[in-house]
Amino acid sequence: MDNLRQEKVQRFEEFVDKRLKPDLVHAIAQRDKVFEQQKIFADLGKNIENLEKNSVTSLRTLVNLGSEVYLQAEVIWIPCGVYLVRSSELHRKKGRKDSQIEEYTQLIASIKAQIKLVCEGIRELLQLPAEKSLPERIF
Repeated sequence: MDNLRQEKVQRFEEFVDKRLKPDLVHAIAQRDKVFEQQKIFADLGKNIENLEKNSVTSLRTLVNLGSEVYLQAEVIWIPCGVYLVRSSELHRKKGRKDSQIEEYTQLIASIKAQIKLVCEGIRELLQLPAEKSLPERIF
């Protein structure tokens, strides 16, 4: 293999290893973080529904003030619209999380396509036969 082709292959491999793979790992981690946040909102919504269904009007809880400092508080349920405001806020935030998950999913698919394209370019530079359709590799 001539030096020019070898240099191109090396640059492509470095691009995949140093740019695309870290970008993919980061995008997957960000999407997973949004999934976790979405679950928190879903759990909170279920908790509010359960409190309302069981006619709970107050409860005692610990509130995190930050830096792992907690304050004991009594939550008093005000039925005249407070639940509706909180409920709509939860639905709005859940919708935003759904949108973020979709964006990260598209980004992940795009990065995987770029990796596949670069690998195909390397294969052509090395003049290797085309691979049979294999299950998608996880990078």
